[in-house]
Amino acid sequence: MDHPELQARPASPLVEAVDERFAAHGVRLLLKRDDLVHPELPGNKWRKLAPNLRAALEAGHDRLVTFGGAYSNHLRATAAAGRLLGLGTVAIVRGDELAGRPLNDSLARCAADGMRLHFVSRSRYRAKADPQALALLLDEAGASGAYVVPEGGSNALALAGCAELGRELHGRTDVAAVACGTGGTLAGLAAGLAPGQRALGVPVLAGGFLSAEIRSLQAEAYGGPAGDWSLAEDFHHGGYARVPAALESFAADFASRHGFPVERIYVAKLLWALTALTEAGTFPPGTTVTAVITGRP
Repeated sequence: MDHPELQARPASPLVEAVDERFAAHGVRLLLKRDDLVHPELPGNKWRKLAPNLRAALEAGHDRLVTFGGAYSNHLRATAAAGRLLGLGTVAIVRGDELAGRPLNDSLARCAADGMRLHFVSRSRYRAKADPQALALLLDEAGASGAYVVPEGGSNALALAGCAELGRELHGRTDVAAVACGTGGTLAGLAAGLAPGQRALGVPVLAGGFLSAEIRSLQAEAYGGPAGDWSLAEDFHHGGYARVPAALESFAADFASRHGFPVERIYVAKLLWALTALTEAGTFPPGTTVTAVITGRP
């Protein structure tokens, strides 16, 4: 039997956001409030982590180890999940220069939830795809034998959870759009949508590497491509965790218009992109676009 925290949850709310910037172009905007799906594991974090947590418990693991940067929502969610389930958690954190500094709010929350933080250089962090380098990292972090949750929580199990998000949108939208870090949410979302629907990803990191990552994740999970998806590049606003003044102002305005807190690192960039694409005429009149709200501040 599932731990109570891992039992199936009701579909997250789908609400209309009446916004003249979209209405002027004949586009209907919906908000998939996945930030409300779980009180401590919002949105795609719940959908990606829950299948991995079930696998960890079924295999008898008592510890999780995962990876992320200094502002990683995934690290925060994994730490919270460990506390809720009574599992130890270890994070291998990108950037050894952070080790001697005061913890930022995100990492402080991880530590408060019992997560042990192990800082490594950026070059060693990038090398974790190599099995030998990974084994050494885990050993140094005291996490050998722990259940490994990949960066961002994205793996074949995670895609199964995110596909349910797509199924919840059957018959409700033409385009389902989501902000992307590691690509797992988009890969699963696209697979879960019905024929005729398409998924749109907005990368929050620069670099243009995400298409290959998504194809690789879908190959691992489904044996090949699944669903209709594309990426809207160039809306990263300078890179991960960069929130320039114009984006901050946009997010505050959107929150005021529509009455919910807009998370800055992912959700604000998604909403900015959809507004810009709509104003550029990307979506034909009569299109219903759904913004998947994956997290909260």
